[in-house]
Amino acid sequence: MIIQLNAHNAASYIEQLSGLLQDAVNGGASVGFLSPLSMNEATAYWRSVEASLGEGLIAWVALEEGRVVGAVQLSLCMKANGLHRGEVQKLFVLQTHRGRGIAQELMAELEGFALRHERTLLVLDTEADSVAESLYQRLSWLRVGEIPSYAKSPAGVLRATALYYKLLK
Repeated sequence: MIIQLNAHNAASYIEQLSGLLQDAVNGGASVGFLSPLSMNEATAYWRSVEASLGEGLIAWVALEEGRVVGAVQLSLCMKANGLHRGEVQKLFVLQTHRGRGIAQELMAELEGFALRHERTLLVLDTEADSVAESLYQRLSWLRVGEIPSYAKSPAGVLRATALYYKLLK
């Protein structure tokens, strides 16, 4: 089940989301943090997300038997000339639950929301040559280029990022 986080339900998921983030980063996912990621750092991150919900940031979680197993975020452009676009951020799934279609379900929910809110252009960046990159390609995202030495991997090694977009109709 995919649910949207909001001011009323986000706090109840913070601990599980923090564990999800730790699992992703400590498992090698390049989502903006270095490994090992502490629970305090992960919790501080999710508290900042909670504070931003409804102010241009939308987040969804995937639940399985009441347990958080995945998450994704959409940052809506709030500039007058960009009200048609958004940026996909922080898509991750528990290592034990990968390969079950959860990431695809999260992205389908995000894309449906974007369309309903007239956001017809989505962009994202992801570590080049990563498993995530192959996922976006399977979901019909278009690769437009690569920036070398863009960010450190969780292990601290500089890696390239690949830039993608998708036009929704």
